[in-house]
Amino acid sequence: MQIINARLRHSPALHTLSIEQGRFSAISEQSGALAATGAQIDAAGKLACAPFVEPHIHLDAALTAGEPNWNLSGTLFEGIERWAERKPLLNEADIRRRVLQTLELLVSQGVQFVRTHADISDPSLVGLRTLCALRDELKEKIEIQVVAFPQEGLLSFPNGVQLMEQALEIGADVVGGIPHFEYTRELGEASMKKVIELALKYDRLVDVHCDEIDDPNSRFLEVLACEALFHGLGERVTASHTTAMHSYDNAYCSKLFRLLKRSGINFISCPTESIHLQGRFDSYPKRRGLTRVKELNAAEINVCFGQDSIFDPWYSLGNGKLLRTLDFGLHICQMMGYDDFSQALDLISDNSARTLHIEDRYGIEVGKPGNLILLDGEDDYSVLRKQGDVLLSVRQGEVIMRREPARVVSPAWIDGNNA
Repeated sequence: MQIINARLRHSPALHTLSIEQGRFSAISEQSGALAATGAQIDAAGKLACAPFVEPHIHLDAALTAGEPNWNLSGTLFEGIERWAERKPLLNEADIRRRVLQTLELLVSQGVQFVRTHADISDPSLVGLRTLCALRDELKEKIEIQVVAFPQEGLLSFPNGVQLMEQALEIGADVVGGIPHFEYTRELGEASMKKVIELALKYDRLVDVHCDEIDDPNSRFLEVLACEALFHGLGERVTASHTTAMHSYDNAYCSKLFRLLKRSGINFISCPTESIHLQGRFDSYPKRRGLTRVKELNAAEINVCFGQDSIFDPWYSLGNGKLLRTLDFGLHICQMMGYDDFSQALDLISDNSARTLHIEDRYGIEVGKPGNLILLDGEDDYSVLRKQGDVLLSVRQGEVIMRREPARVVSPAWIDGNNA
């Protein structure tokens, strides 16, 4: 496969990208536009980018909003209650149907890598088993990591640790946690130490729903980061949400950031979900409900954006479009300067790949797998401003999705035909 007239991020020149035997074999700068011949794909000056990465989603719960009841308060905690009502209805066929529909949405929006959480507060572990099976079946089409996520607590839920170990033995890729939902502060702290202990025992990555609450006294992030630092696991550990950080005072954060920087852990923020769920107990002024993305980014601490939910008990919208999430996130986090725009796609691509620990097989570089997407724009800024479509998705040199741009017919007064 050869793609001509493609722009690359942070380069105004046109490029030719060659893929042989599923890997990039050559990337060369062109002196000008070329005419396509034979089987060449003409990018027509559009932006070629490494595929989007969805670092945080709950595929086992996708497309279940309103089943059997809607989350009427809009709170995180009622969402957990509604999901607890839905769990007894889970079975393999139900999960497969919804997961495949959701993955189709994601692929249509340029996603080729996904980290999904699977609720293991369920003795049957049907969600985790099904997601692990789908991960293995679909590995040539999309790369999936499965997090063993103890939705109702690792230490507070009956046999939570045993279920976690069973999930890891089944094949979960990542150890999860939810310390702020444990019954006590002591249990929350102990759960973070247990998560790191299990990650070392089973040689797995870590991704914790950490301090996803408005409470400024919820400070399990410091425990997770400290354990990661002391055990040398920083780059393999991720703190998701950390929304309590929006309520920490600046004096505490100045101390905390020193630890976060040294620990090397990653962060995931889910802007659309967090601004919807958090601040629900506020009157006015209302908190925005997001972690300090701008400050983390400025401190060169790895941070990325995820969607979290698509039509589930926590969030009843969602369409798989990470560019929508990025647009929301930059607005909410007040990252609206040109420098922010010019690096914007990092938050849903390169930074996310680093979080998933897949840098060795990610990126448009000679020798790496021939995976890319073509975006309707010339650079990060134009794609973001126009919310440009994903026009093409290529995986290991094979086209897996192609989109024809919409054709707009202008009204007569615009083109001057005022007959």
